[in-house]
Amino acid sequence: QVQLVESGGELVQAGGSLRLSCAASGRTSRYVMGWFRQAPGKEREFVAAISRSGSSTYYRDSVKGRFTISRENAKDTVYLQMNSLKPEDTGVYYCAADPVLRPSRSYTASAEYDYWGQGTQVTVSS
Repeated sequence: QVQLVESGGELVQAGGSLRLSCAASGRTSRYVMGWFRQAPGKEREFVAAISRSGSSTYYRDSVKGRFTISRENAKDTVYLQMNSLKPEDTGVYYCAADPVLRPSRSYTASAEYDYWGQGTQVTVSS
């Protein structure tokens, strides 16, 4: 089991940048890691994911070219660098871990992730 703690969320103007961090209590190298977000009144949605080695990354279309997910397994930490932020990026951002128990995965489905952090608020003002 792993515990996840997100940090780095804050209020930022449109066009600005933020870097979110997700610190894990366990060895993150065992997990596929993902970032999801939830805006007020909307369902939680996939943002980005990274394979256990970090060699493969996945993004929702609306953040491609603006967001970068990365990981430092030696520090048990995953990052989400967010550039050129837009008001529609506003929401609570959650870090999640997939223990890779299933034979296949989409990387984008929240049901594939067994462990979740408490979330960090990102607000982008126009």
